[in-house]
Amino acid sequence: MLLVLGSANADLVVEVSRRPGAGETVLGGDTAVIPGGKGANTAVAAARLGASVSLLGALGDDGYGSLLRSSLHDSGVDTTLVATSSRPTGIAYITVTPDGENSIVVSPGANSAVTPSDVDAVDWSQVRVLVCSLEVPLETVAHGVRAAAEAGVRPVLNLSPVAQLPEETLAALDPLIVNEHEAAQLAPSFDKLLDLGPKSVVVTLGARGAAVVTPSGVTEVPAPSVEVVDTTGAGDAFAGALSARLAAGDDLTAAAAYAAKVAALSVTKAGAQPSYPSASEVAG
Repeated sequence: MLLVLGSANADLVVEVSRRPGAGETVLGGDTAVIPGGKGANTAVAAARLGASVSLLGALGDDGYGSLLRSSLHDSGVDTTLVATSSRPTGIAYITVTPDGENSIVVSPGANSAVTPSDVDAVDWSQVRVLVCSLEVPLETVAHGVRAAAEAGVRPVLNLSPVAQLPEETLAALDPLIVNEHEAAQLAPSFDKLLDLGPKSVVVTLGARGAAVVTPSGVTEVPAPSVEVVDTTGAGDAFAGALSARLAAGDDLTAAAAYAAKVAALSVTKAGAQPSYPSASEVAG
């Protein structure tokens, strides 16, 4: 089984001709309310590909929470470990420009209520891979990675949004996932990323695919050429697909190559979770 530790948000998406500057108002299109959040996105992406997936997170007792629970359930994600919080469901405010690029502001809400004690409720005996992102408290993620490693479960972390990780957490990761911009902030070259401590690193390269960094060297895997509609959630699709293939037994390079294809297919449709392909679509 794949366990995802992360956020669940309602994405409020509006198309704009351009992003507003400071103090400026720009008219946009109609607001679309779409299930999202890095954790939920990762879980749905993996489940759509046929993986057995459970999400550890929290939602508010509100309409957005109901929307997200339905989306997770309909996508085949187990929500037993999704708590109901007194805080409101997290919301992401997303603007999308005509070139498909997006800018995002996240209000964490209930995601901030995911605690180390929630991690302690996990039965690790059925889990093969834990994948985390950082829209839930860093303390909880670090506790989850430690618990997974102690249980012999492979920990994966998508370093988004960027945060300073404890050395112990970095040392357990196999792999750490970063995009090329984050990689440039962290190290002068891809191979130097291992000096941060993780056992391996995967750098997503957008339309160019991904780079797999291990002690043996750097291997790039390509992505298919596609027409970009909306890049929202593409990184989460990659993380979910990569982790699903690792849980199925693929080596890291093969898993990254598959994930690059899944992420590319996801940007050909609008939204995050609604854009994620099935295993048959990837095979086709």
